[in-house]
Formats: sequence, C-alpha cells, structure tokens
Amino acid sequence: MVTAKDVKELREKTGAGMMDCKKALTECDGDMAKAIDWLREKGIAKAAKKADRIAAEGLSRVAVEGNTAVVFEVNTETDFVAKNEQFLGLLDTMKEVFLQVKPESLEAALAAEKDGKSIETMITEATATIGEKISLRRVAVVTKTDDEMFGSYMHMGGSISALALLKGKQDEAVAKDIAMQVASMNPGYVTRNDMPKEIVDHEREIQTEITKADEKLANKPEKVLAGIIEGRVSKNLQDMCLVEQPFFKNPDQKVGQYVKEAGAEIVSFVRFAVGEGIEKREDNFADEVMNQAFGN
Repeated sequence: MVTAKDVKELREKTGAGMMDCKKALTECDGDMAKAIDWLREKGIAKAAKKADRIAAEGLSRVAVEGNTAVVFEVNTETDFVAKNEQFLGLLDTMKEVFLQVKPESLEAALAAEKDGKSIETMITEATATIGEKISLRRVAVVTKTDDEMFGSYMHMGGSISALALLKGKQDEAVAKDIAMQVASMNPGYVTRNDMPKEIVDHEREIQTEITKADEKLANKPEKVLAGIIEGRVSKNLQDMCLVEQPFFKNPDQKVGQYVKEAGAEIVSFVRFAVGEGIEKREDNFADEVMNQAFGN
C-alpha cells in the first residue's frame, strides 16, 4: 500500500510531481529505489533537476466558452520556448481541460486529467523533452449568468491576458474594449469602493504630510486644506480604479462614463502579465553561453 508519507519522501528525493510519485510507487509495489529508477527511465527525475531554475518567461492564455472563462499563466525559463510547438500544444490542452473541469485552485488544475494523464504529468514530461523548467503558475476561472457578458484580450500572443465581466446591455465590442483597457492600463480595482481602506488611508497620510509642509498653504483654513488633501488623494488613486481611468480610445472620457453610455456596468476583471512579481535571475551572458555550449 502506497502511503502519503512514501509519496512525500519520493517527491523530496526526485523533485517529481506528486501524481507522478504516487504512480511510480504504485507501479513498483512501494519499492522506493525501483520507483526512483522508474521516474528516471520516464525522464521525470531528469526534469526534476530543473526545479530550482527560475521560470519567469512563458505565455498566458484567456479563453471563453459559453458562461465559463479561464485565464492562466504558464512559465518557462526563456522566451524561446513560447514558439515551441509542444509547449503551445500543452497550453491548448490546458485551455480545453480547464474550461471543462473549472478548477477552483492551482492544485486542482494540476490534478485535472485528460485521457488519464494529469496536467502536472504533462508539464513534467514537457519539461524533460523541451529541456527547460515549465510551471503552471496561476489559474482563474470565472463564470457568468446569461445576462452578463465576457470581454477578453491577449496582448502580444499572450504576454498579457485580460478578462472583463460586464452586465447590462450586451455589446461584445464594449466588453472587449474594457478587456483591452485592463490589459494596457493595469488597474487594481473596479471602483474606489473595492479598494482596501488601508490603501486610501495610507495615501491620505502621505498627502496630509505633503500639504502641511507646503509653505504656500500655511495660512489656508483647515476646511480648505482638507479639500486640497482629498483632491490630491483622489488624483493619485484614480489610475488604480478602472472606472476612473481615462479611456484608452478617448483620453478625455473616463472608462466609467464610456461603459455607462453603452448601458453596461463592470462587474470584475482578471489580468495576468507573464512573469510579474517574479524576481528574474541576472546571469552573466558569457557564462550563459558557455553553460549552453558545454551542457553545464
């Protein structure tokens, strides 16, 4: 009988995925040494050696099918892999599986299967074949009602993927415009009401100190100063709120105005930019070439 402890031990020894370790132990009747050899023979343990590499490149995807939409990001070590047919095929498979399974977490997404093979196993096999660390970083699944609509947009083939959910008058062009706005202007929230209080309070503290230090405002009444502070807070926070941003097709108009005139309302959005928040390793170029040439 294969125990969770055995799976954990094998995973620590090889770096292979949980599902692969469980399968290896099952195939080898729980024999740890044979399971390690099994993983090596399948090329999975070899792929595991790449686990400590930094994968900050790759592609994102956004896909819509009926009332379900999915956005996900898959990372690689270099941008060259983004042109690899096997890698692109892997992304297509993920898209198909995620739309069908609707995984609620990254773990569920990795465990999702097609033809009896998990996404995690597919990633491990692709890593072994392509020769670069590949990892599924994040997945977001959004569902809608019949009176809502999706807008989606992928920039530069998947360097950024954005999904917008709107309600009200059905207009695919408007929904896509909002997805493009999200991709290009990177808002943090739909409206000011969605913004955490601590962010607003922090900005107010900063603007209060700046205003107090301004000698030109020294003799202004408290009420006037309060108005100046709130005005500055509003100005500095507006770019973080989608509805307050200038509309990219008409900078004289706010996004909120554009959507309202179209008879719609923004419900939510998702934006994945490849590699954002990942600290990329700075390699010496000469060393990198030598490593590739001699396989170090």
